[in-house]
Amino acid sequence: MENQQAPVMTTKDWIITLLIASLPFIGFIMLFVWGFGSGQNPNKSNWAKATLIWFVIVFVLSIILWFTVFAAIFATTMMNS
Repeated sequence: MENQQAPVMTTKDWIITLLIASLPFIGFIMLFVWGFGSGQNPNKSNWAKATLIWFVIVFVLSIILWFTVFAAIFATTMMNS
């Protein structure tokens, strides 16, 4: 098996990647395309997968926080009734 290295992504490539990733909805879809599409630079693919994992972590923590806040508000309301 031949050892092939991925081409280095230039600063311009990263600026364009981050610009597209920052667009609402389109950026989220592109993260899946870059992360799981064939023919992508492995560096960009790994970055996209890591970003999606962070999205899931932040989403789960946000849900837990919201449930905690609403439970505290509900408990306070019930105690004052």
